[in-house]
Amino acid sequence: MARHIARRGQLLTSVTFAALLAVPAPAAAQEPGDVFTLLGRMVFGWGAPKVAIDTPQAVSVLEQEDLDSEQPRTIGELFANVPGVQTAGASARALGQAFNIRGIGNAEQAGSQNRIIVTVDGAVKFFEQYRTGSFFGDPELYKRVEVLRGPASSTLYGSGAIGGVVNFTTKDASDFLADAGTGSVKFKFAHDTNGAGNIGTVTLAQRIGADADLLASFSLGRSGDMKDGAGATIPSTEGDRWSGLIKGNYWFGTDHDQRLTLSLSRTDSDLADAAVAQTGGAVATAFGTSDLRAIDDTISLTYAHEGSGNPWLDLEAQLSYSRTSTERDNFSYGFLCGSGRMQVLCPNEASYETTAIKLENTVEASAGAWENYITFGTQLSHQDRFATSSVGALAFHPGGEEDKLGVYVQGEFVWNDRLTITPGLRVDRSWLSPDATAAAAGGTKQSGTAVSPKIAALWKIDEQWGLFGSLARTERMPTLDELYSTDGVGAAGRTASLNLRKEQATTVEVGVTWQGQDLWSEGDSLTAKATLFHNDLSDLIAANPAGSAGLPYFYNVGSAKIWGAELEAAYEADRWFGQLAWSQVKSRDKATGLTLADTPAENVALTLGAKLPDHGLRLGWRVQGFDAITTASATTSAPGYAVHDAFLSWQPQDGALEGIEVNLTVENVFDRAYRSNLSLDNAPGRNVKIALARAITW
Repeated sequence: MARHIARRGQLLTSVTFAALLAVPAPAAAQEPGDVFTLLGRMVFGWGAPKVAIDTPQAVSVLEQEDLDSEQPRTIGELFANVPGVQTAGASARALGQAFNIRGIGNAEQAGSQNRIIVTVDGAVKFFEQYRTGSFFGDPELYKRVEVLRGPASSTLYGSGAIGGVVNFTTKDASDFLADAGTGSVKFKFAHDTNGAGNIGTVTLAQRIGADADLLASFSLGRSGDMKDGAGATIPSTEGDRWSGLIKGNYWFGTDHDQRLTLSLSRTDSDLADAAVAQTGGAVATAFGTSDLRAIDDTISLTYAHEGSGNPWLDLEAQLSYSRTSTERDNFSYGFLCGSGRMQVLCPNEASYETTAIKLENTVEASAGAWENYITFGTQLSHQDRFATSSVGALAFHPGGEEDKLGVYVQGEFVWNDRLTITPGLRVDRSWLSPDATAAAAGGTKQSGTAVSPKIAALWKIDEQWGLFGSLARTERMPTLDELYSTDGVGAAGRTASLNLRKEQATTVEVGVTWQGQDLWSEGDSLTAKATLFHNDLSDLIAANPAGSAGLPYFYNVGSAKIWGAELEAAYEADRWFGQLAWSQVKSRDKATGLTLADTPAENVALTLGAKLPDHGLRLGWRVQGFDAITTASATTSAPGYAVHDAFLSWQPQDGALEGIEVNLTVENVFDRAYRSNLSLDNAPGRNVKIALARAITW
């Protein structure tokens, strides 16, 4: 399979590269950049749309220009300029990464990613498997990423979002169509020097009459093994991947205030001789290799009614389906395949399949000096978890079903555009059932209720200064993994964990915002947002050590606290720009006094750059600095380091090259050998990325 993809990849990238040089330039050139900063971007995932700096929560928004500049090959490469957000696990493997927000999130702990809710076009994504990672979507599919940090996000997305929420939005036809155009085809070719990777993408966008549009995109890529800054190969970073997206919109009704959107996306990763332990570290070689194929599907059908002229109607109804699956075979240590824990070396399949219905309406109830919005909704989901191997069901990856019903309400009350008060409440009820194998191992049906209340507020003191704060509490129900996992080795091993209590988190956030314009040049803009947070956690769920005969697989370990600070700032002018992202997360296990293993090192990212609008040039330099850290685990303890990146984008505004897009990025300019404390292997060394794109419009 991998060889077939490789041949198709060579063909696609060759055709794409030829098209870049051959096609005529589009009729209209892109205008030079604006002076809106990162904190001036719109946030849609909090409730009523508002700019990031006016949202009473720590939020960050990445747009297409950020993705173009970063040229991410893995999801982890997206968040260098987002404070408080990293990935954990592998440094460079696409299938070995998971999210970490403010010290919440671990690539190897079952149930960990349930503390961070991830959506794609509104569909909730979830996957847990032994040392595999949690999110497999191709960055080429997305145009926008919103990160909402902290449990205040639980109201709209689901109880248990202790770390926060990450929302991905796929590309739309309108992103590629000029105002007067009806169609476009865009060719893109990208190359990496570290690993000799190539990616080719073809995107077709078509406006259909005045009421509809359609987008179809296909991307194909291949990379060899990458090397770290010391010249050592990072094992099993070679692989092939293709992704596809079909997305259509249809508008109808009075003033076109109703919309149907259908989005279908797939990412198919095919890795030969891949590490069984995709998350990396010492065990990446201890467990050998296998052939690994992972398929990630997302389908969403959305109906929206803006209710033109009707303050009681702003409705969105969505039906979504998500399936993430893995298939492993051809194990290098397959001769050790056997029952119990050694099933990890047997040919196996695993999947999560989630179908959900969400109905949400926002009512405007403004009066006098108050502008009021009340959002209420309900969400119903059904999840199937499946796993089997050549010698039977995987006891440490139990199968089963979860049904969940959530209801929620959130208010946004704005007085004189100065004071915003946002209360919210969500209640989720879940029912979990083991499959026949997990039931035979002691699993029984479980149910429970999780409640998540919050209140947040923002006060604009004047045109420059603002104060905000929030108090949020959330509860996380145990997952199928945590309830039904066993060792599968009889009475001598760990048993099902049927008496687990809900995890609970109470978080306080306070912060200050500042924004100014016309500071050093006409039209320039500087924005900054600083946040302090404190999170009290209780009844945390963790695994008992392997070989704990007769004990539950998981147990509640008492309490901990996580606290810290973040600073996000951005400057934009006609010819200059800058960004600053700083994060410090502290934690303590109240029983041992030790720093929690998932705590990220204090870090800062500073970006400075220049723009030449007349020539369509934007270039800059970024330095990322990480402090040394010692946690409760030697695996996530690491020395400090600094790493430098350079980037350039060029979009000629006239002449024969008008319409060409060139993005050049040099990561780890000085080829330093280093390891992020949350990564289990060294980061890649110097990597020069270049992407060429051109569109034909009509």
